Amino acid sequence: MSSPGGEAIRLESVRKIYGKGDSGVVALGGVTIGFGAGSFTAVMGPSGSGKSTFLHCAAGLDRPTSGSVVLDGQELSGLNETALTKLRRDRIGFIFQAFNLLPALTVRENVTVPLRLAGRRPDRRQVDAVLARVGLTERQKHLPGELSGGQQQRVAIARALVARPAVIFADEPTGALDTRTAAEVLHLLAESARAAGQTIVMVTHDPVAASYADRVVFLADGQLVGQLLSPTADAVAERMTHLGAWAERRHAFAGGA
Repeated sequence: MSSPGGEAIRLESVRKIYGKGDSGVVALGGVTIGFGAGSFTAVMGPSGSGKSTFLHCAAGLDRPTSGSVVLDGQELSGLNETALTKLRRDRIGFIFQAFNLLPALTVRENVTVPLRLAGRRPDRRQVDAVLARVGLTERQKHLPGELSGGQQQRVAIARALVARPAVIFADEPTGALDTRTAAEVLHLLAESARAAGQTIVMVTHDPVAASYADRVVFLADGQLVGQLLSPTADAVAERMTHLGAWAERRHAFAGGA
């Protein structure tokens, strides 16, 4: 388990190259960063900056070309596919833009699916507590088709929380939601980090979404190029504007070379 105040996950000199030789594309160019237990971090960058590759390598969905990823005290590169699958199932939670709920199962059944797949008997009180935290106690017997988009995303968050993972990775979790519903979901994520000590790493393109995090880190051309602590939406938007212009100049120069 991660120690209080320690790092739930750390990437050290992580490189990811797609292809070989001269045609190889460097998606990540030696990224080193840690995420403290109970922290909420947003990862941002221009299109093509490496955000998705970063999330996939950090979550054990893709193997880095070199470097190390240590999650909950385990070095991922030393694990075979079976062990990696077990680690993802037991110690990592995922929240995506698409809610990925099973339409024939109730809210409660969807929330407990990861536990059942892991061969673990759901603790009724724990499930009740998570459903209460996401505001779905009264909806637990409903099917996904009977819920609003925001309620479906709350089910997805509850499903990620119920196994008490070391880290939750959220990939554009509010991309399909309206502004008010997105704010409710982001507040819930922030509260999960602050009140429950859950570590959350969220990839987003939205400065308002990023402002709910404790810290925003910026990627450009596969490199970490800065961070903001206690971010505001305006500060994030300004930084992204500069990064976008910088990336365009870099690509224009590379194209003309």
